[in-house]
Amino acid sequence: MKADYDLIVAGGGLAGMVAAQSAAHHSKQRLSILVIDRNPSIFLGRKTINGWVCGDAVSKEAVDYMGKKINVIWGKPELEYRVKGVIALSPDRETSIPFDGDGYLLNRQELPQSQYKQAQKMGINFDFEINLTNLLYDGNQVIGVQGTNRHTNEPYKKTAKVVIDATGVASMLRNGVQNTTKMEKKIDRRDLESTGRHIMFFEKGVEDLTEFDPDYCLIHLDQDIAPGGYGWVFPKGKDKVNIGLGVEKTLLEKRNKRLGKHDDVTGLINQYVARNKAIKNPRLSDDPSDIHNATGNWQVSVRRQNDCMVSNGFMLVGDSAWMPKPLDAGGIGPALIAGSLIGKNVVDAIESNDVTEKGLWQYNVDYVKEYGYKTPGLEVFRRLLQLLTNAQLNYGMKHFLGNLDVEAISKGEHPDFSAVGKMSVIGKMTMLMRGALNMKLAEGLRYTTQRNKILTEHYANYPKNPESFDAWNKQLQKILHESFVHLEKWEN
Repeated sequence: MKADYDLIVAGGGLAGMVAAQSAAHHSKQRLSILVIDRNPSIFLGRKTINGWVCGDAVSKEAVDYMGKKINVIWGKPELEYRVKGVIALSPDRETSIPFDGDGYLLNRQELPQSQYKQAQKMGINFDFEINLTNLLYDGNQVIGVQGTNRHTNEPYKKTAKVVIDATGVASMLRNGVQNTTKMEKKIDRRDLESTGRHIMFFEKGVEDLTEFDPDYCLIHLDQDIAPGGYGWVFPKGKDKVNIGLGVEKTLLEKRNKRLGKHDDVTGLINQYVARNKAIKNPRLSDDPSDIHNATGNWQVSVRRQNDCMVSNGFMLVGDSAWMPKPLDAGGIGPALIAGSLIGKNVVDAIESNDVTEKGLWQYNVDYVKEYGYKTPGLEVFRRLLQLLTNAQLNYGMKHFLGNLDVEAISKGEHPDFSAVGKMSVIGKMTMLMRGALNMKLAEGLRYTTQRNKILTEHYANYPKNPESFDAWNKQLQKILHESFVHLEKWEN
């Protein structure tokens, strides 16, 4: 039976659209491609009724990668504002760590419409207002999707040789996949961050570059303000800002108990905005380009990507594959990389007439080699950071982060903390005199560095075929379990 399409992309968000464009590019538009989204066309890719909730920041390097790989070029209005890099600040604001590297603040309301126009020119088809609930199967092979047409309230079914799932972190398609045991379906609660943000205009307040910098994205590490996560102040203009924060819910509960408070994410964000003296009289953006996206909350994954992202006829990309970086929950860069890669992988599989797990497996290999090898070490490092007190964060950022560590983090890699490893006996004695917690911190950083080397080496041997995956994954789970159990002793 002939399929309706060669490829269905479920979800028209950023990752799904790049994946569809990549497939059109690599097939020279020979494949029939359908993008299915639950929103009307004017709200393509919208996460919730509150909009495309996101920090909006992406590196120039990732945007250029997409342009080079699949010849998709972004400009105005989707690239709203250019920045010189990121600056991370310690809780006491005495230490600022610059991560240089040009980047952009996207306009997430305008971007989908630009992508939509580009995709139509590439011959990509669309179905809107469709709620997808399940995959269709022929035996053990995924052959399509089903759900409900929200406009007509009628059943909806479409078939394809391959389905790419780009429906988000809580994907019903991934959660219900029936033809694989390799792909993880559910995410651990501790690997989710609850985030929220406002897009605001403001008047100039107190001159303080630790509160607002028109040239840099600011990140505030503070376990009282954003337990288990961080606050951010990202400029979108001289008088416009994307401001928000992310927290890990179990750590928020502990913070509330410690401080005798009952704050939730929305309350914390509003407090964070109110305490910023550089931002005077802030108001939610009423600009037409933001009007449907000015404020909102969302859940973001902060772990390594799903260790297997394919099964027979089925693939994951973007948030559906848990691709946001474990350290900062940045999902746009990984999505651009994965979306650019997946198009070539799916075209190669369809053109070779092998869309089984084995035929699609190269996507796993390519993504791990290009980007995914960095993420498990960052996941371990993130778990350590979440256990630290503000005093330890202040001390560690001031004394343990060297230039090479900063360079590593700016590339999305795990820092080496060579200053810890080279510490003299006198240095250790001095640290002990300053407090056992700082010595404990040094030991924790040394441990995460060791685990990162082990994990990076393990991912360098990612299996080239499905048959070798189970043994590889068993060893991975052993390394991670040992790491997480060991880290629990650093909890204060």
